[in-house]
Amino acid sequence: MDRSSPLPAAGQPAPLPTQSTLRRAIGASALGNAVEWFDYGIYAYGVTYISAALFPGEASEAVLFALATFAISFLVRPVGGLFWGPLGDRIGRKSVLAMTILMMAGATFAVGLIPSYDSIGFWAPAILVLLRMIQGFSTGGEYGGAATFMAEYAPDARRGFYGSFLEFGTLAGFSFGAALMLGYSLHLGDAAMHEWGWRIPFLVAGPIGLIGMYVRSKMEDTPVFLEAQQAAEDRPSPGLAALGRDHWRPLLVVGGLVVALNVVNYTLLSYMPTYLERRIGLAPDQALLVPIIGMLFMMVFLPFAGALSDRIGRRPMWRFSLIALLVAVVPLYMLIGTGFAGAVAGFLLLGLLYVPQLATISATFPALFPTAVRFAGFAIAYNISTSIFGGTAPMVGSALISATGDPLMPAYYMMAACLVGLVALHYMPETAGRSLRDDPFRR
Repeated sequence: MDRSSPLPAAGQPAPLPTQSTLRRAIGASALGNAVEWFDYGIYAYGVTYISAALFPGEASEAVLFALATFAISFLVRPVGGLFWGPLGDRIGRKSVLAMTILMMAGATFAVGLIPSYDSIGFWAPAILVLLRMIQGFSTGGEYGGAATFMAEYAPDARRGFYGSFLEFGTLAGFSFGAALMLGYSLHLGDAAMHEWGWRIPFLVAGPIGLIGMYVRSKMEDTPVFLEAQQAAEDRPSPGLAALGRDHWRPLLVVGGLVVALNVVNYTLLSYMPTYLERRIGLAPDQALLVPIIGMLFMMVFLPFAGALSDRIGRRPMWRFSLIALLVAVVPLYMLIGTGFAGAVAGFLLLGLLYVPQLATISATFPALFPTAVRFAGFAIAYNISTSIFGGTAPMVGSALISATGDPLMPAYYMMAACLVGLVALHYMPETAGRSLRDDPFRR
C-alpha cells in the first residue's frame, strides 16, 4: 500500500500490499529490532570493559553490577509496554515505531559518552542506569510494535515466513554488535579497549537509529490497522481494563511462552560470553567468537523454520523446541564445558533447537489478540514476562553459579522455563493460516 492509498471504506477489507511495499515493511520492522539487539550485543560483549570503566570495586563485583544494570532496563519495559501499546492501538503502529527507534538509538549512543568512574565517581553508573531505563522504556513498545507491524502486513498463509525476518534482524543486530566489539578488541588491544575503545560501538548506534526512523516514517500504517480504524472511527479504543477483562487468556498464554522463550534467549545470547570466559575459562576472544558463529548459523535456518510453521502450524514447532531443549540442554552445557570446540558445537545445537521458537514469535503472538488491542496486549504481556524472567536471566544464572558452585545452573534454569512454556502451549490455539481479523480465543 502506497502512502497515497485511500483508507478502505468502513466494513471493507483493505487492499493487499504490493510485494515492494511488503519488502519495505519487513525491512522497516527488522531494522528497528536490529538496533535494539545491536545494543544488547555490544553491552553483553563489552560488559568486562563497561564494568571496569563505569563501576567501582573488584572485577567480579563490577561485572555483577554491570549485569544487574543490564537487568534494570528490563524492569522498565512493562512501563513502556503500558505506555506505547495502547498508544499504538490508538494512533497507529508506524508513528510509535518511529519514536521508539529514535529513543533506543539515542540512549545507546549516549552510553558511549559517559565519563569514567575515575572522572565523575558515582555519577558514571547512575547515568548508565538512567540511560538503560530509557532504553527499556522505548524497547517496551519496540518489539511488540515491530512484530505487530510485520504480522499485519504479511499474507495470512505466509506470516511465519515473513515474520521470521524480524528475528533475522534480531540476530543480525546482535551479531553485528558482537562482531564490532570483538573486532575492536582484536585490533586495539586490551589496554586501548579499557581506556576508550569500548565506546566506539555505542556511538555507531546514532546514525543507525536515524536511518531506521527515516525508513519507518516513510511507510504507511498496516492495512489491517487502517481497516479496523475506519470501521471503529465512532467507537473509543478499548482501555486497559477491557484488555484485562476480555483478553486475559492470551495475556497469560503469551506471558507463559515468553518465560521459556526469553530465559533461553538471554541465557544463550547475552550471558554466554561472560559464562564462557568466567565459568568455563575460555580466552576472552574465544568467548566472544563462539556465540557469533552460533548466531550466524541460526540465521540460515530462521526463514526455513518460519516457512515450515506456515505448513505444519506454530504449535508443533514450539512443542518440538521446548521438549528438545528440556531433554538436551544439560548434556549440551556439559559439552560446552569441554573447551572451545565443544563450546562451538554445543552452542550450535542449542541454537538449532531454539530456532523453531525464535522464527515464529512475530507470527504466533500478534495473532492471539484482536486488532483493537493487538499492540497493547502483545507489548504488555511480552514485556512483563521478559522483565521478570528474561532480562534477569544473565544475573540469575551468574548468581546461582556463585551460590552453588555448579556451572550447570543456567541449564537447569532453562529447563524450568521450558516446563512453564509447555504448560502455556497447552492452552494456545493454532493460528497458522488464520486471518488476523479473527479472535482465536472466541469459538
